[in-house]
Amino acid sequence: MAATIIDSRIFGDIFSDSRMRHVWSDENRTAKYLDIERALAKVQGQLGIIPQEAADEIVQHCELSMIDWDQLKAKTEQIGYPIIAVVNQINANCRDRLGEYCHWGATTQDITDTAAVLQMREGLALVEQDLKDISDALAVLAQKYRDTPVIGRSNLQQATPITFGYKMASILAGMDRHRERLQQLKPRVLMGEFGGASGTLSSLENGAMETQAALMEELGLAQPLISWHTVRDTIAEVGAFLGLVGGSLGKIAMDVKLMMQTEVGEVFEPYAPGRGSSSTMPQKRNPISCLYIHANISVARQHAAALMDAMVADHERSTGPWEIEWVSLPEIFCLMSGALKQTKFVLQGLEVDATRMRANMDITNGLVMSEAVMMGLGPYLGREYAHDLVYDLCRQALAENRPLIDILVAHPEIKQHLTRPQLESLCDPVNHLGQAGVMVDRVLAAHAALV
Repeated sequence: MAATIIDSRIFGDIFSDSRMRHVWSDENRTAKYLDIERALAKVQGQLGIIPQEAADEIVQHCELSMIDWDQLKAKTEQIGYPIIAVVNQINANCRDRLGEYCHWGATTQDITDTAAVLQMREGLALVEQDLKDISDALAVLAQKYRDTPVIGRSNLQQATPITFGYKMASILAGMDRHRERLQQLKPRVLMGEFGGASGTLSSLENGAMETQAALMEELGLAQPLISWHTVRDTIAEVGAFLGLVGGSLGKIAMDVKLMMQTEVGEVFEPYAPGRGSSSTMPQKRNPISCLYIHANISVARQHAAALMDAMVADHERSTGPWEIEWVSLPEIFCLMSGALKQTKFVLQGLEVDATRMRANMDITNGLVMSEAVMMGLGPYLGREYAHDLVYDLCRQALAENRPLIDILVAHPEIKQHLTRPQLESLCDPVNHLGQAGVMVDRVLAAHAALV
Protein backbone atom coordinates (compact mmCIF):
# COMPACT_ATOMS: atom_id res chain seq x y z
CA MET A 1 0.00 0.00 0.00
CA ALA A 2 1.53 3.30 -1.13
CA ALA A 3 1.99 5.93 1.57
CA THR A 4 3.93 8.66 -0.25
CA ILE A 5 2.66 11.14 -2.83
CA ILE A 6 5.20 9.80 -5.35
CA ASP A 7 3.95 6.22 -5.23
CA SER A 8 0.28 7.07 -4.73
CA ARG A 9 -2.10 5.39 -7.15
CA ILE A 10 -4.11 8.62 -7.11
CA PHE A 11 -1.46 11.34 -7.09
CA GLY A 12 1.63 9.52 -8.40
CA ASP A 13 1.35 10.62 -12.02
CA ILE A 14 0.62 14.22 -11.01
CA PHE A 15 3.56 14.68 -8.65
CA SER A 16 6.00 12.42 -10.52
CA ASP A 17 6.41 10.42 -13.71
CA SER A 18 6.13 6.66 -14.18
CA ARG A 19 9.39 6.48 -16.13
CA MET A 20 11.33 8.10 -13.30
CA ARG A 21 9.62 5.98 -10.68
CA HIS A 22 10.82 2.92 -12.57
CA VAL A 23 14.41 4.23 -12.56
CA TRP A 24 14.38 4.43 -8.75
CA SER A 25 12.25 1.33 -8.11
CA ASP A 26 13.40 -1.64 -6.04
CA GLU A 27 13.35 -3.73 -9.20
CA ASN A 28 15.61 -1.41 -11.20
CA ARG A 29 17.94 -0.81 -8.26
CA THR A 30 18.34 -4.55 -7.73
CA ALA A 31 18.82 -5.05 -11.47
CA LYS A 32 21.70 -2.58 -11.29
CA TYR A 33 23.28 -4.57 -8.42
CA LEU A 34 23.10 -7.64 -10.64
CA ASP A 35 24.49 -5.74 -13.65
CA ILE A 36 27.53 -4.73 -11.59
CA GLU A 37 28.13 -8.18 -10.09
CA ARG A 38 27.78 -9.68 -13.58
CA ALA A 39 30.21 -7.18 -15.06
CA LEU A 40 32.68 -7.69 -12.20
CA ALA A 41 32.70 -11.47 -12.63
CA LYS A 42 33.05 -11.12 -16.39
CA VAL A 43 36.09 -8.83 -16.31
CA GLN A 44 37.75 -10.74 -13.47
CA GLY A 45 37.34 -13.96 -15.44
CA GLN A 46 38.89 -12.32 -18.50
CA LEU A 47 41.79 -11.02 -16.38
CA GLY A 48 42.34 -14.42 -14.75
CA ILE A 49 41.60 -13.08 -11.28
CA ILE A 50 38.83 -15.63 -10.77
CA PRO A 51 38.39 -18.94 -12.65
CA GLN A 52 36.63 -18.49 -15.99
CA GLU A 53 34.27 -21.32 -15.06
CA ALA A 54 33.21 -19.35 -11.96
CA ALA A 55 32.81 -16.17 -13.97
CA ASP A 56 30.55 -17.93 -16.48
CA GLU A 57 28.45 -19.45 -13.72
CA ILE A 58 28.04 -16.13 -11.90
CA VAL A 59 27.15 -14.26 -15.10
CA GLN A 60 24.50 -16.86 -15.85
CA HIS A 61 22.83 -16.36 -12.47
CA CYS A 62 22.86 -12.57 -12.25
CA GLU A 63 19.24 -12.42 -13.38
CA LEU A 64 16.45 -10.43 -11.79
CA SER A 65 13.98 -13.25 -12.38
CA MET A 66 15.99 -15.40 -9.95
CA ILE A 67 15.67 -12.99 -7.04
CA ASP A 68 13.55 -14.12 -4.08
CA TRP A 69 12.09 -10.80 -2.96
CA ASP A 70 10.80 -11.96 0.41
CA GLN A 71 14.22 -13.36 1.26
CA LEU A 72 15.89 -10.17 0.02
CA LYS A 73 13.65 -8.06 2.25
CA ALA A 74 14.22 -10.23 5.30
CA LYS A 75 18.00 -10.33 4.87
CA THR A 76 18.22 -6.59 4.25
CA GLU A 77 16.31 -5.89 7.45
CA GLN A 78 18.63 -8.27 9.30
CA ILE A 79 21.92 -6.96 7.87
CA GLY A 80 21.05 -3.35 7.14
CA TYR A 81 22.11 -3.44 3.47
CA PRO A 82 20.73 -5.36 0.48
CA ILE A 83 24.01 -6.17 -1.30
CA ILE A 84 25.05 -9.12 0.85
CA ALA A 85 21.54 -10.54 0.49
CA VAL A 86 21.76 -10.28 -3.31
CA VAL A 87 25.23 -11.87 -3.37
CA ASN A 88 24.00 -14.67 -1.10
CA GLN A 89 21.24 -15.49 -3.57
CA ILE A 90 23.60 -15.47 -6.56
CA ASN A 91 26.00 -17.73 -4.68
CA ALA A 92 23.24 -20.13 -3.67
CA ASN A 93 22.03 -20.47 -7.27
CA CYS A 94 25.49 -21.29 -8.63
CA ARG A 95 26.73 -24.89 -8.78
CA ASP A 96 29.76 -26.40 -7.08
CA ARG A 97 30.42 -23.40 -4.86
CA LEU A 98 31.52 -21.37 -7.91
CA GLY A 99 29.32 -18.53 -6.65
CA GLU A 100 31.87 -17.95 -3.86
CA TYR A 101 33.83 -15.90 -6.41
CA CYS A 102 30.93 -13.41 -6.76
CA HIS A 103 31.68 -9.93 -5.37
CA TRP A 104 35.42 -10.75 -5.40
CA GLY A 105 37.37 -7.88 -3.82
CA ALA A 106 34.35 -5.57 -3.69
CA THR A 107 32.61 -3.97 -0.74
CA THR A 108 28.93 -3.20 -0.22
CA GLN A 109 29.36 0.52 -0.86
CA ASP A 110 31.13 -0.12 -4.17
CA ILE A 111 28.06 -1.85 -5.54
CA THR A 112 25.56 0.52 -3.90
CA ASP A 113 27.29 3.68 -5.14
CA THR A 114 27.87 2.37 -8.65
CA ALA A 115 24.24 1.27 -8.86
CA ALA A 116 23.15 4.76 -7.79
CA VAL A 117 25.33 6.26 -10.52
CA LEU A 118 23.76 3.96 -13.11
CA GLN A 119 20.33 5.04 -11.88
CA MET A 120 21.38 8.69 -12.04
CA ARG A 121 22.51 8.17 -15.62
CA GLU A 122 19.06 6.86 -16.54
CA GLY A 123 17.34 9.59 -14.56
CA LEU A 124 19.43 12.38 -16.06
CA ALA A 125 18.66 11.07 -19.55
CA LEU A 126 14.96 11.59 -18.81
CA VAL A 127 15.65 15.05 -17.37
CA GLU A 128 17.71 15.91 -20.45
CA GLN A 129 14.86 15.05 -22.82
CA ASP A 130 12.35 16.98 -20.71
CA LEU A 131 14.62 20.04 -20.67
CA LYS A 132 14.89 19.90 -24.44
CA ASP A 133 11.12 19.64 -24.82
CA ILE A 134 10.61 22.59 -22.47
CA SER A 135 13.25 24.65 -24.27
CA ASP A 136 11.67 23.87 -27.63
CA ALA A 137 8.25 24.93 -26.34
CA LEU A 138 9.71 28.19 -25.03
CA ALA A 139 11.40 28.77 -28.39
CA VAL A 140 8.06 28.39 -30.19
CA LEU A 141 6.46 30.93 -27.87
CA ALA A 142 9.40 33.33 -28.15
CA GLN A 143 9.26 33.22 -31.94
CA LYS A 144 5.47 33.48 -32.19
CA TYR A 145 5.19 36.41 -29.78
CA ARG A 146 8.49 38.12 -30.64
CA ASP A 147 6.74 41.44 -31.31
CA THR A 148 3.65 41.10 -29.12
CA PRO A 149 3.68 43.93 -26.54
CA VAL A 150 3.04 43.15 -22.90
CA ILE A 151 3.76 45.24 -19.88
CA GLY A 152 6.91 44.47 -17.93
CA ARG A 153 6.40 44.33 -14.19
CA SER A 154 8.71 45.43 -11.38
CA ASN A 155 7.81 44.77 -7.74
CA LEU A 156 4.40 43.63 -9.07
CA GLN A 157 3.85 47.11 -10.49
CA GLN A 158 3.57 47.98 -14.17
CA ALA A 159 7.01 49.02 -15.39
CA THR A 160 7.88 49.50 -19.08
CA PRO A 161 6.67 47.65 -22.18
CA ILE A 162 8.41 44.47 -23.29
CA THR A 163 7.18 41.71 -25.57
CA PHE A 164 5.82 38.36 -24.55
CA GLY A 165 8.38 36.76 -26.83
CA TYR A 166 11.11 38.55 -24.89
CA LYS A 167 9.67 37.21 -21.62
CA MET A 168 9.72 33.66 -22.98
CA ALA A 169 13.19 34.06 -24.51
CA SER A 170 14.68 35.23 -21.21
CA ILE A 171 13.45 32.02 -19.55
CA LEU A 172 14.59 29.98 -22.57
CA ALA A 173 18.15 31.32 -22.19
CA GLY A 174 18.24 30.06 -18.60
CA MET A 175 16.78 26.70 -19.57
CA ASP A 176 19.42 26.22 -22.25
CA ARG A 177 22.08 27.05 -19.68
CA HIS A 178 20.73 24.14 -17.62
CA ARG A 179 21.15 21.91 -20.66
CA GLU A 180 24.77 23.05 -20.93
CA ARG A 181 25.31 22.44 -17.20
CA LEU A 182 24.01 18.92 -17.59
CA GLN A 183 26.50 18.15 -20.36
CA GLN A 184 29.31 19.62 -18.24
CA LEU A 185 28.51 17.65 -15.09
CA LYS A 186 28.08 14.24 -16.71
CA PRO A 187 31.82 13.45 -17.01
CA ARG A 188 32.25 14.31 -13.32
CA VAL A 189 29.28 12.52 -11.81
CA LEU A 190 28.89 9.45 -14.01
CA MET A 191 31.82 7.77 -12.30
CA GLY A 192 31.71 4.33 -10.76
CA GLU A 193 33.17 3.07 -7.50
CA PHE A 194 35.33 0.01 -6.83
CA GLY A 195 37.69 0.43 -3.92
CA GLY A 196 37.08 -2.28 -1.35
CA ALA A 197 36.95 -1.81 2.40
CA SER A 198 38.79 1.49 2.87
CA GLY A 199 39.03 2.34 -0.80
CA THR A 200 42.58 1.11 -1.43
CA LEU A 201 41.63 -2.20 -3.12
CA SER A 202 43.82 -4.04 -0.63
CA SER A 203 41.51 -7.05 -1.05
CA LEU A 204 42.98 -7.80 -4.48
CA GLU A 205 46.63 -8.81 -4.45
CA ASN A 206 46.92 -8.70 -8.23
CA GLY A 207 45.07 -6.92 -11.00
CA ALA A 208 43.28 -4.43 -8.75
CA MET A 209 43.50 -1.37 -11.00
CA GLU A 210 43.00 -3.48 -14.10
CA THR A 211 39.78 -4.82 -12.60
CA GLN A 212 38.60 -1.33 -11.75
CA ALA A 213 39.35 -0.01 -15.24
CA ALA A 214 37.73 -2.96 -17.03
CA LEU A 215 34.67 -2.86 -14.75
CA MET A 216 34.04 0.81 -15.48
CA GLU A 217 34.53 0.26 -19.19
CA GLU A 218 32.05 -2.61 -19.11
CA LEU A 219 29.49 -0.42 -17.33
CA GLY A 220 30.16 2.64 -19.48
CA LEU A 221 31.23 4.76 -16.50
CA ALA A 222 34.28 6.89 -15.80
CA GLN A 223 37.04 5.29 -13.74
CA PRO A 224 37.69 7.23 -10.53
CA LEU A 225 41.16 8.58 -9.85
CA ILE A 226 40.68 7.58 -6.23
CA SER A 227 37.88 6.10 -4.18
CA TRP A 228 35.07 8.47 -3.17
CA HIS A 229 33.26 6.49 -0.47
CA THR A 230 33.06 9.53 1.80
CA VAL A 231 33.74 12.33 -0.68
CA ARG A 232 30.22 12.94 -1.98
CA ASP A 233 30.49 16.13 -4.03
CA THR A 234 29.36 14.44 -7.23
CA ILE A 235 26.08 13.25 -5.73
CA ALA A 236 25.50 16.67 -4.16
CA GLU A 237 26.25 18.31 -7.52
CA VAL A 238 23.43 16.37 -9.13
CA GLY A 239 21.11 17.49 -6.34
CA ALA A 240 22.23 21.10 -6.74
CA PHE A 241 21.69 20.89 -10.50
CA LEU A 242 18.17 19.57 -10.05
CA GLY A 243 17.53 22.31 -7.50
CA LEU A 244 18.59 24.94 -10.03
CA VAL A 245 16.32 23.44 -12.68
CA GLY A 246 13.50 23.50 -10.15
CA GLY A 247 14.08 27.19 -9.55
CA SER A 248 13.62 27.90 -13.25
CA LEU A 249 10.48 25.78 -13.42
CA GLY A 250 9.17 27.65 -10.39
CA LYS A 251 9.79 30.95 -12.18
CA ILE A 252 7.63 29.77 -15.08
CA ALA A 253 4.88 28.60 -12.73
CA MET A 254 4.97 31.84 -10.75
CA ASP A 255 4.59 34.06 -13.81
CA VAL A 256 1.82 31.93 -15.30
CA LYS A 257 -0.05 31.95 -11.97
CA LEU A 258 0.17 35.73 -11.73
CA MET A 259 -0.82 36.26 -15.36
CA MET A 260 -3.81 33.91 -14.92
CA GLN A 261 -5.30 36.11 -12.20
CA THR A 262 -8.80 37.33 -13.03
CA GLU A 263 -7.66 40.95 -12.94
CA VAL A 264 -4.81 40.19 -15.37
CA GLY A 265 -6.01 37.37 -17.65
CA GLU A 266 -3.09 37.47 -20.09
CA VAL A 267 -2.16 33.77 -20.28
CA PHE A 268 -3.80 30.54 -19.19
CA GLU A 269 -2.85 26.93 -18.62
CA PRO A 270 -4.23 24.62 -21.34
CA TYR A 271 -7.97 24.17 -21.06
CA ALA A 272 -9.68 20.86 -20.43
CA PRO A 273 -13.30 20.40 -19.31
CA GLY A 274 -13.50 20.57 -15.54
CA ARG A 275 -9.78 21.27 -15.05
CA GLY A 276 -9.13 23.81 -12.33
CA SER A 277 -12.79 24.12 -11.35
CA SER A 278 -13.96 24.69 -7.81
CA SER A 279 -16.47 22.64 -5.84
CA THR A 280 -18.30 25.87 -4.83
CA MET A 281 -17.30 28.47 -7.46
CA PRO A 282 -18.13 27.29 -10.98
CA GLN A 283 -16.52 30.31 -12.62
CA LYS A 284 -13.01 29.51 -11.43
CA ARG A 285 -10.12 28.32 -13.58
CA ASN A 286 -7.34 27.50 -11.15
CA PRO A 287 -3.67 27.19 -12.23
CA ILE A 288 -3.49 23.50 -11.36
CA SER A 289 -0.20 22.51 -13.00
CA CYS A 290 1.51 25.59 -11.60
CA LEU A 291 0.44 24.63 -8.10
CA TYR A 292 2.01 21.19 -8.45
CA ILE A 293 5.18 22.64 -9.94
CA HIS A 294 5.51 25.05 -7.03
CA ALA A 295 4.99 22.31 -4.44
CA ASN A 296 7.38 19.86 -6.10
CA ILE A 297 10.28 22.21 -6.60
CA SER A 298 9.98 23.54 -3.05
CA VAL A 299 10.37 20.05 -1.58
CA ALA A 300 13.09 19.20 -4.13
CA ARG A 301 15.17 22.11 -2.84
CA GLN A 302 15.08 20.59 0.64
CA HIS A 303 16.39 17.32 -0.78
CA ALA A 304 19.18 19.21 -2.55
CA ALA A 305 20.17 20.64 0.83
CA ALA A 306 19.99 17.16 2.39
CA LEU A 307 22.38 15.81 -0.26
CA MET A 308 24.83 18.54 0.71
CA ASP A 309 24.37 17.48 4.32
CA ALA A 310 25.37 13.95 3.26
CA MET A 311 28.77 15.33 2.20
CA VAL A 312 29.73 15.74 5.86
CA ALA A 313 30.93 12.15 6.21
CA ASP A 314 33.29 10.69 8.77
CA HIS A 315 36.63 9.13 7.85
CA GLU A 316 36.65 6.47 5.09
CA ARG A 317 33.20 4.96 5.63
CA SER A 318 30.46 7.09 7.17
CA THR A 319 28.00 6.39 9.98
CA GLY A 320 24.71 7.75 8.68
CA PRO A 321 25.32 10.57 6.19
CA TRP A 322 25.50 8.06 3.34
CA GLU A 323 21.98 6.80 4.03
CA ILE A 324 20.61 10.34 3.58
CA GLU A 325 21.23 9.83 -0.14
CA TRP A 326 19.09 6.69 -0.15
CA VAL A 327 16.12 8.83 0.89
CA SER A 328 16.77 12.09 -0.93
CA LEU A 329 18.23 11.02 -4.27
CA PRO A 330 15.22 9.01 -5.48
CA GLU A 331 12.77 11.60 -4.20
CA ILE A 332 14.45 14.62 -5.77
CA PHE A 333 14.54 12.86 -9.15
CA CYS A 334 10.91 11.74 -8.88
CA LEU A 335 9.61 15.12 -7.71
CA MET A 336 11.54 16.93 -10.42
CA SER A 337 10.15 14.54 -13.03
CA GLY A 338 6.67 15.63 -11.98
CA ALA A 339 7.57 19.30 -12.14
CA LEU A 340 9.16 18.86 -15.57
CA LYS A 341 6.11 16.99 -16.87
CA GLN A 342 3.70 19.66 -15.60
CA THR A 343 5.86 22.43 -17.08
CA LYS A 344 5.85 20.76 -20.49
CA PHE A 345 2.07 20.50 -20.33
CA VAL A 346 1.69 24.19 -19.50
CA LEU A 347 4.08 25.52 -22.12
CA GLN A 348 3.08 23.24 -24.99
CA GLY A 349 -0.54 24.30 -24.66
CA LEU A 350 -0.25 27.80 -23.18
CA GLU A 351 -3.13 30.09 -24.12
CA VAL A 352 -2.03 33.68 -24.78
CA ASP A 353 -4.41 36.65 -24.93
CA ALA A 354 -2.54 39.41 -26.78
CA THR A 355 -5.60 41.69 -26.76
CA ARG A 356 -5.79 41.55 -22.97
CA MET A 357 -2.06 42.23 -22.77
CA ARG A 358 -2.53 45.46 -24.71
CA ALA A 359 -5.60 46.45 -22.71
CA ASN A 360 -3.71 45.98 -19.45
CA MET A 361 -0.92 48.19 -20.77
CA ASP A 362 -3.43 51.00 -21.30
CA ILE A 363 -5.09 50.95 -17.87
CA THR A 364 -2.68 53.56 -16.46
CA ASN A 365 -3.67 56.14 -19.08
CA GLY A 366 -0.13 56.21 -20.42
CA LEU A 367 1.79 56.42 -17.15
CA VAL A 368 3.86 53.37 -18.09
CA MET A 369 5.45 55.49 -20.82
CA SER A 370 6.85 58.01 -18.34
CA GLU A 371 10.41 56.72 -18.82
CA ALA A 372 10.17 57.27 -22.58
CA VAL A 373 8.81 60.79 -22.04
CA MET A 374 11.55 61.57 -19.53
CA MET A 375 14.26 60.40 -21.93
CA GLY A 376 12.63 62.32 -24.80
CA LEU A 377 12.71 65.53 -22.76
CA GLY A 378 16.21 64.91 -21.39
CA PRO A 379 18.11 66.55 -24.29
CA TYR A 380 16.07 69.75 -23.84
CA LEU A 381 15.58 69.99 -20.07
CA GLY A 382 18.32 67.74 -18.64
CA ARG A 383 17.63 64.21 -17.48
CA GLU A 384 17.27 64.93 -13.76
CA TYR A 385 14.99 67.91 -14.23
CA ALA A 386 12.96 65.98 -16.79
CA HIS A 387 12.63 63.10 -14.31
CA ASP A 388 11.27 65.34 -11.56
CA LEU A 389 8.95 67.16 -13.93
CA VAL A 390 7.46 63.97 -15.37
CA TYR A 391 7.15 62.55 -11.86
CA ASP A 392 5.01 65.54 -10.85
CA LEU A 393 2.92 65.31 -14.01
CA CYS A 394 2.29 61.59 -13.37
CA ARG A 395 0.99 62.45 -9.91
CA GLN A 396 -1.25 65.07 -11.50
CA ALA A 397 -2.57 62.58 -14.07
CA LEU A 398 -3.39 60.14 -11.28
CA ALA A 399 -5.07 62.76 -9.12
CA GLU A 400 -7.19 64.06 -12.01
CA ASN A 401 -7.70 60.65 -13.66
CA ARG A 402 -6.59 62.08 -17.00
CA PRO A 403 -4.43 60.58 -19.79
CA LEU A 404 -0.79 61.51 -19.40
CA ILE A 405 -0.66 62.73 -23.00
CA ASP A 406 -3.25 65.45 -22.22
CA ILE A 407 -1.18 66.68 -19.28
CA LEU A 408 2.01 66.69 -21.34
CA VAL A 409 0.73 68.62 -24.35
CA ALA A 410 -0.72 71.32 -22.08
CA HIS A 411 2.48 71.89 -20.10
CA PRO A 412 4.20 75.18 -21.11
CA GLU A 413 7.78 73.93 -20.76
CA ILE A 414 7.14 70.74 -22.69
CA LYS A 415 5.25 72.20 -25.62
CA GLN A 416 8.17 74.53 -26.30
CA HIS A 417 10.22 71.51 -27.39
CA LEU A 418 7.85 68.70 -28.46
CA THR A 419 4.70 68.71 -30.57
CA ARG A 420 1.65 66.58 -29.84
CA PRO A 421 2.55 64.03 -32.57
CA GLN A 422 6.03 63.75 -31.07
CA LEU A 423 4.59 63.26 -27.59
CA GLU A 424 2.08 60.72 -28.89
CA SER A 425 4.96 58.79 -30.42
CA LEU A 426 6.76 58.81 -27.07
CA CYS A 427 3.59 57.55 -25.38
CA ASP A 428 3.02 54.64 -27.79
CA PRO A 429 4.28 51.38 -26.20
CA VAL A 430 4.98 49.81 -29.59
CA ASN A 431 7.64 52.46 -30.22
CA HIS A 432 9.51 51.68 -27.02
CA LEU A 433 10.20 47.98 -26.96
CA GLY A 434 13.93 48.62 -27.01
CA GLN A 435 16.06 45.75 -28.26
CA ALA A 436 13.55 43.08 -27.26
CA GLY A 437 13.31 41.67 -30.77
CA VAL A 438 17.07 41.64 -31.24
CA MET A 439 17.55 39.82 -27.95
CA VAL A 440 14.86 37.27 -28.80
CA ASP A 441 16.61 36.55 -32.10
CA ARG A 442 19.95 36.11 -30.34
CA VAL A 443 18.48 33.62 -27.86
CA LEU A 444 16.70 31.70 -30.62
CA ALA A 445 19.91 31.49 -32.66
CA ALA A 446 21.83 30.17 -29.66
CA HIS A 447 19.04 27.67 -28.97
CA ALA A 448 19.09 26.41 -32.53
CA ALA A 449 22.85 25.88 -32.30
CA LEU A 450 22.59 23.88 -29.05
CA VAL A 451 22.96 20.18 -29.77
